[in-house]
Formats: sequence, C-alpha cells, structure tokens
Amino acid sequence: MTEREQLEMDIVFVGAGPANLSAAYHLKKLIDEHDEAIKAGTKEGDPIGEIEIGIIEKGPRVGAHVLSGAVMDPKALRELMPDFLDQGCPIDTVTTEDAFWYLTENKKIKAPITPPPLVNKGKYIVSLSKVCEWLGEKCEEIGINIFPEFPGSEMLYDDEDNVIGVRTGDKGVDKEGKPKGNFEPGIDLIAQVTVLGEGSRGSLTKSLTERLGLNEGKEPQVFSLGAKELWEIPEGNLKEGTVIHTLGFPSDTQTYGGGWIYGMKDNIVSIGYVTGLDYLDPGIDPHAEFQKFKTHPEVRKILEGGKMIKYGAKTINAGGFYTMPKLFANGVLLVGDCASFLNGQRIKGIHTAMKGGMLAAETILIALQRKDFSEKTLRYFERKVNGSWIYDELYAVRNFHSAFQRGRWSALLNTGLQFLTGGMAWGFMPKDHHVAGHQRMEKVDEYAARGKNGDRYSKLQFDKEITFDKVTDVFHASVGHDEDQPSHLHVMDTDICATRCTEEYGNPCEQFCPAAVYEMEEDSGSGRKELRVNFSNCVHCKTCDIMDPYQIINWVTPEGGGGPDYKGM
Repeated sequence: MTEREQLEMDIVFVGAGPANLSAAYHLKKLIDEHDEAIKAGTKEGDPIGEIEIGIIEKGPRVGAHVLSGAVMDPKALRELMPDFLDQGCPIDTVTTEDAFWYLTENKKIKAPITPPPLVNKGKYIVSLSKVCEWLGEKCEEIGINIFPEFPGSEMLYDDEDNVIGVRTGDKGVDKEGKPKGNFEPGIDLIAQVTVLGEGSRGSLTKSLTERLGLNEGKEPQVFSLGAKELWEIPEGNLKEGTVIHTLGFPSDTQTYGGGWIYGMKDNIVSIGYVTGLDYLDPGIDPHAEFQKFKTHPEVRKILEGGKMIKYGAKTINAGGFYTMPKLFANGVLLVGDCASFLNGQRIKGIHTAMKGGMLAAETILIALQRKDFSEKTLRYFERKVNGSWIYDELYAVRNFHSAFQRGRWSALLNTGLQFLTGGMAWGFMPKDHHVAGHQRMEKVDEYAARGKNGDRYSKLQFDKEITFDKVTDVFHASVGHDEDQPSHLHVMDTDICATRCTEEYGNPCEQFCPAAVYEMEEDSGSGRKELRVNFSNCVHCKTCDIMDPYQIINWVTPEGGGGPDYKGM
C-alpha cells in the first residue's frame, strides 16, 4: 500500500477557474477585515487568525486549461474588486456593436433589433485564460497558496461519508500502471472545507454527487460543446469591439446550436460554434459543425486572408436552474459549472461563477466563526445563492434550454414568451424538460426511419485555410501528455464498442470527440473494428464522458500538467 504524505489545510479549492479564484480571494479579504474589526474593537467575537488556504490546479499554470468565448459581464468582478481596471485586469476590448444573424446555407438575415439577452454593448471581450492568470496573481499577492500540476484525483471521506479533503494524483506512473524512477505519490490534503470548482463534468463532482445523492430530485444535466479558434485577420475585415451571435446554419432545426464572432484588439478574432449535446443524429460531429459554420459566405468573408492561431474545445453545463445539484454537503461546496450556474439565454457564466465563489467564501467565513463545517452551517451557501441575483438570473431562464428539445421553431416562440413572462414555459409539461444527451441520441436505424440519412458532411472539405481537420486543430491547442502514463480515458467494456455500439449507434465517439481521440480500427486477426484511444490528443472537454450512449467512458484526471495550453484563449 502506497504511503502518502498528509498535508493539513483549512480550506482547499479544487480548480483554479473564475469561481474558485474569486472565492479564495474574497475569503482571505473577509478574514482579514473580520480580524481587523475585532482588533479595533468595532466587532465582537474571536479573531479567526491565520488560515491555510490552498488552490490545486491540474494545469501547468493558472489559466492553462481555462477556455471561454468570452464576453464578460463585469458585475461580479466589480463587487469582488471595485478597482479591477486600475489593478490591471487584462480586458481586451469593450463591446461597441452587437449583431444577431440568422443564417441560411448561403445567406444571412440580420435582426433589426438585437435580442435583449444578447445585447453586450459596454461589456468586456476578454481572454478568460488571461483573466484567471491575473486573478491567480492577485490571490498569491495576499498569501493564498496555488499548486499547479496537482490534479484532484479522489475525494477523501471519513467513516460517516463526511468530506475531509482531497487526494492529488500520483506522478511518474508508466502506461502499465507501474511506478517509474521519478514516481511521486499523491498527497492527501486534509481540509475543513473542500470547494469543487472543476468546471464542466468535473470528475470529482461526478463521483461526489453520485455517492452523496446530490442530484436526487433534480432534472438530468444537459451540456453543450463549444469549439473555438483564435484568428489573426486582415485589417478592416471586422471592427474591434464587434460582437456577433448567430443561429441557424449549419445546425438542423432539431439541434441546439449557434455561433459567435468577436472582434478583439490587433485584428484578432474569437470565433466559435456551440452544439447542444442533446442532439438526435448519432452522426453529428460538433467539430465539423464548427468547420461548416466557417464556410458560410458571410463568415468566410471575415476570415479570408487571415490565419488561425489557436484552437480549443470545452463543454458547458447548459441545463440551468432545474439541473442544479444540491450545492453543499458535510465538508464540501460546489461552485461554477459544477453548480450549473450558466445563464444559457445570455450565454454567460463567468459573472455567476465569480458571484457564486464570493457567496461560498461568505459561507465559509460563518463556518470558521462557528467552527462548524457540517451541513448545518454550509447550507447557508444555498440560501445565499437563492437570495442573490444569481437566483434572479437563473430562475428567469429556467426553461430556456429545455425549450430547444422540442425543436428550433417552437423554441424561438417559447423563449420569446419566456422572456416576456419571467421564464414561464409554454406548451411544456415537467416530463418534457431536460433529457440527458446520451439518452436522447437516437440509434442509426431509428434516425433513418424518420427519413433522415445522417449524411451531413459529404461536402465538407478541410482546405487548411478556412477549415481544418481535428488533428490540425489539436496541434493548435498545444496539447501535451506524457504518453508513458495510464490512459485517463477509462473505457469499461471495449467489447461493447466493437459490437453493440457499432451496430446501434455507428460508434459516435469518433464523431462527438473534438480532438480525434477515439478511432475504430480494423483488427487483422478478428476482422472486426476495435477501439483505439489516442488519449494524448485529449483537450479535457469531457464530451466522451457525457455523450457515450452506454456510459462506459469515465474521464479521470491525467498526470498533472498534461493537457491543452489555452494561453490567450
């Protein structure tokens, strides 16, 4: 049995994203203010004193695994740090112009009035990776410890299933699972409170919610996948500060999807496409949808003469209010995407993640004052969320994504009525709300029986100028994994891949993965196709864990430091 070092901390944050960085920063400030007030005699009680606060991050540095569009609503950041601009927050540019396009195959219909939820004038276009890097620096300046290359691999529990901390991943293990010469066992971080801010489909959050039943009584979570590229374009192709959102081409009317194009400084463009991971056609390829999007004449016009410089892909918890898990248990809180805080109608979650982190910090302060880290005190977090503008935003859009599971045309009518009526669902019963994507996907013969041939990409050519294959895009994601380590993509029964999945679904893993991780190759001995897993390509989006129709793929954290490098994204 491996002997592991134990390191006792007071509060451990798993994941250095916007929610946890905001939470850690706010918590340290609150503790300092609390103790100073007691020292000055303006507040009664005992000082909290020195508190060990640590943030562990699986990436090689803060921001390396952070990806978003992103137009940021500064509402929460302004609460966290009113002088954030003076403190050097890396804002790229301010939105000066909004547009909403409905795309047919060759034409665009520009909305005369941008839908109110998509009005971003005055908001900030940012690289979320850079913002998190900056927030990490601010945390370190006030004494918070950040440990990059330390993935959280396992939750730690006591005999009564109370969370008591987290175990970090082992380093220096070969692909057979044997220790190498540089082997370092993971560390057990023992904490009063562990805060999970792992992002979408976090591996610890997944195991925790299953073990403690935090999803009981909640609707199934649904996800979307956003694929993004950064382009350097010729001057004049798109004005800095322009924000364009699109609907229509190339998604079919039964698939949730839409694009974005953001004009940044120095002729850089953020462009991407979101595909709802609750589609019907098992042949849908979200990466190919994105590449098709760029072939539209109006989109191509912006990119022509330019150069693609970065790529990335990330899943998004899109279900919202009805899919939010229980946000607390003994010794643990959930924040950000783990807590399903995305406002799907506005396509924004940075501000809600930051605000949620701040409310988690305020709850932890109460727990430290009471010296009680059980549900009895930590339940205040959910009360604080429900009493904040997070609730106001998410409740008002509670039926937004589920409307699209009835198709685009009824959804446009339904969501318009929702906007006018504070989120009321029209023509829906509760059973029609969210259906998990892996359950909603139809089998090949079911889809064909409805007169659909599933041949979406026969005309799509990867010209390496506007459109790119997955392997080329993965190269531009700067992905790096040591190949002499165990695969972090655990396929529990590869025989299903070669038999049932081939016949029933046509091996959709080859399509839905945006990084060419999964390939079915013909075995010379048996003559049947067998699964090959190119785990070193993985961009950590977790789509496979979400969309596998048999739920036999389990994404776990690889060795610390491995994965994409989204610097500047």
